[in-house]
Amino acid sequence: MRRSLVLLSFVSLLLLPAATLAQTAKRPMTFEDMMHMKRLGDTAASKDGQWLGYSVTTVSLAQNTTTTELWLQKIAGGEPIRVAVAKPGDSGVQFAPDGRAVLFLSGREEGQQVWLADFDPATGATSNARRLTTIATGADNAIWSPDGRFVLFSSAVYPDCPAITTADFKTGNQCNAQRDAAAAASKVKARIFTHLMYRHWNHYTGDKRGHLFLVSVATGEMRDLNPGDPHDVPPFSLEGGGCGCAFAPDSKELAFTEKDVAVEATSTNADIFTLDLTDPAAKPVKVSMSPGGDFSPAYSPDGKWLAWRSQSRAGYESDKFRLVVMERSSQSASPQVSTPAIHDLLPKFDNWVDEFAWAPDSREIYFVSAVQGEDPVMVTNLDGQISILSNDGSFGGLEPLSNGTAVVSTRTSVASPGEVVEITPASRESAPKGQASTPSTPAPGGLRPVTVTQIRQITNLNSKLLYTQLDVPKMQSFWFTAQDGTRLEGFLIPPPGFDPQKKYPVKFLIHGGPQGNWGDSWSYRWNAELFAANGYVVVMINPRGSTGYGQAVVDGVNGDWGGKPFTDLMTGLDYAEQHYPFIDKTRECALGASYGGYMADWILGHTDRFRCIVTHDGMFDPESAYGSTEELWFNEWEFKGMPWDYYGKPDSENPYRNWSPMLAAKNFKTPTLVIHGQLDYRLDVSQGFALFTTLQRLGVPSKMLYFPDEGHFVLKPQNAQLWYRTVNGWVDEWTKEGGGTQQ
Repeated sequence: MRRSLVLLSFVSLLLLPAATLAQTAKRPMTFEDMMHMKRLGDTAASKDGQWLGYSVTTVSLAQNTTTTELWLQKIAGGEPIRVAVAKPGDSGVQFAPDGRAVLFLSGREEGQQVWLADFDPATGATSNARRLTTIATGADNAIWSPDGRFVLFSSAVYPDCPAITTADFKTGNQCNAQRDAAAAASKVKARIFTHLMYRHWNHYTGDKRGHLFLVSVATGEMRDLNPGDPHDVPPFSLEGGGCGCAFAPDSKELAFTEKDVAVEATSTNADIFTLDLTDPAAKPVKVSMSPGGDFSPAYSPDGKWLAWRSQSRAGYESDKFRLVVMERSSQSASPQVSTPAIHDLLPKFDNWVDEFAWAPDSREIYFVSAVQGEDPVMVTNLDGQISILSNDGSFGGLEPLSNGTAVVSTRTSVASPGEVVEITPASRESAPKGQASTPSTPAPGGLRPVTVTQIRQITNLNSKLLYTQLDVPKMQSFWFTAQDGTRLEGFLIPPPGFDPQKKYPVKFLIHGGPQGNWGDSWSYRWNAELFAANGYVVVMINPRGSTGYGQAVVDGVNGDWGGKPFTDLMTGLDYAEQHYPFIDKTRECALGASYGGYMADWILGHTDRFRCIVTHDGMFDPESAYGSTEELWFNEWEFKGMPWDYYGKPDSENPYRNWSPMLAAKNFKTPTLVIHGQLDYRLDVSQGFALFTTLQRLGVPSKMLYFPDEGHFVLKPQNAQLWYRTVNGWVDEWTKEGGGTQQ
C-alpha cells in the first residue's frame, strides 16, 4: 500500500496463500460479491497455542438472513474443521484451560444457553455436547475461569426479582420468566418512563439489566454476582467487548466494568470494580479513580498487576483512552473503597489504546492503536517503551500465544475483510519511556517499527474471490496543510480498470463520529472499494476530529462542528483536485453518515461545488436533536452545554444555532438524497424528515429513503442491497456524463 513499516514485505506474505490459485480475468466488485464473502467473527486461541477457534457468518441475500457457524483450525497450519457438536447459529467458542473441552453458546433449547463439549486436541474432534445453563433469561458472553472450574456469563434480568442463585433458583428464574411472558402476552404496549436513557441506539431499555453470573462446571451451581443491581454489567458497548470483565489468574477474584451513576444519559463515567469470588457475601470494591470512562480490565498472568483503558475527562466519550496499570499489592484493605497506586503506562503516547492483551511473561503488553489511517499492533514493556509489530491494515482481537514469541490477531484492510494472522516479532528496538525513537524513514506518529520474522495468514475465507476474480484497486494516501497550518491526511481509491488519461467523477466520503477516521480497514456498510467499483474515484479526508493523529486533532472538532472540520474537508479535496489530474472536479458528489451526515447537511448550505449530496442519519437541527437523542453527554460536550444555556444570546455565541445546518436552508440548491431509519435513537428519524420537508418546500431536487426496520446502521441484507442501489443510482444520476444539472 502507501507505506511499508515492516522490513519483510507484509503484502507478499499475505497474498501467498492465493499465489497458487489459477489466474482469471478480473472484474469490478459488485454488491452481490460483497454479500457472498464469509465474515470472520469472534476468535479464540487454545491455552497451549495449538488451536484456533472462530465463527464465520454467511449471508443469504435471497433469504435475507445471516447464519453463523463455528470452526477450529490448527494455528501451525491445516484445514479448518467444523465444530461437529455445533449447529448453525451457535457462537462464542472458547477452549477450556486444560484444552480438553470447549464451551459455546447455542439457542437450540430454551433460549440461548451455555453448552460444553469434549475436545480432542490431537484431532480437533468435539463430542458429548451438553447444556450447562438453564436460566430463563438466556446467557451471553461466556468465558472460562483460569482453573477451569467455573464459567462466567452475562444475562439480562429483572433486578427486583429474587436473585437467580442455586439457593433459590426456581423462585428467581420463575419470576423473570413470568415477567417476560406477561409483557409478551399483554395487549397494552404502552410504556411509562421515570428516568432518562429509556431508549438506546435501536431499542427501548425496559426494566431488565445485565448481570454477571458464575456457574460451576461440575455441579451447575450458579449465583448472580450483581444481585439487585439497577445498572447494566457490563455497560452497553457499540463495539461489543464481551463481558467487560476478567478473572485473576488464581480464579479467586473478578474485575468488571460498571457504569454506577445517577443519570446514565448524562455521564460517561464507568468504573472498574473487583469482587472476591471466595466469599459469597463479598461486595464489589471500586478500584478506578478517573471521572471519565474506565474499561476492559485485564490481570497480568503473574497476578501482580491489573490494567485497564482509562479516560481522564468527565463527559467526553472521545477523550484519549490511556493504558493504566495498578499494582494489586497497593490495594486498600477496606471492603468498599480502594486507594491503589495507579499510573499511566504511556504518558507521552498521544493516540488511543483501543485494545490490549498481556504477554504470557507479564513483562509486556500488546496493544492496538489507530495511527495515521492504520491500526497497527504495538508492544510496550512496563517501563513504557513502545515498538510497532505490524502495520498495513487494521488489527484487533489480540491473543498472545503461550510460547511467548507470537500473537494471533485479526486483520482487515480496505481491500480485504477479516482474516486471522500470526505475528512473530524477531527483534525490538527500545525507545524513551512513553514514546518511540524516530527512525530514518519516519513511521506513523514517529514510532519505530521492529523487524518482523513473519506475518502468516492462518485463515483464507475469501482468497479465491478476492485474489483471482475481483479487481480491487489499491488505496493511496496524501498529506495536505489545513488553513491553520495543521498537517492532515487524505486517501484516494481509483476505479477498477483505471486509465490515468481519463477523467473520472468523484465520490467524496465523509466519516462519522465525529471522532472516527478513514483508513486501511474493511466495511460492509460504507465500503470504499464498492463505491469505486462502478467507475468513480473515491476521496476520503481525515479532518479535525479524526483519531490517529494525536488528541489535539481529535479535540479540534469540539464546539466547532461546521468550522475547521468543514474547511479541512474542502482544503483536502482542493489538494486532491490539484494533484490528481484524472479527477473531474465538475462531477463530484459528497456522501456522509452520522456526523458525516451532519457535515453533508452543512455542506448543503455552505458550498455549491458538489453535483449531489447523500446524507444518512445526519443531524439537521442540533436544538431539536438534543431533545430526541439518548446519550445526552455527547451533545452537551460537543455543543458546550445545553440549549437553554444560550437562550437570549446571539446565534454566533450559541453552538446549537451557530452550527445548525437548518438555519442555512435559504442556500440549499444541491440535489440531495436523504436516508434515515425509524429505529435510530441516536439521531431521531425526525431529523431526516425535517431535512426532506425543507428540501421539498424549497424545490430542491431530493429523494428520501426511509427504513422502518433499521436503526443507525442498515444491517439487513436486502435493505443493504436497496441502500447501495439507491445511493449509487442517485450519484450516477447527477454525476455521470449526460446526468442531471443543478437547478
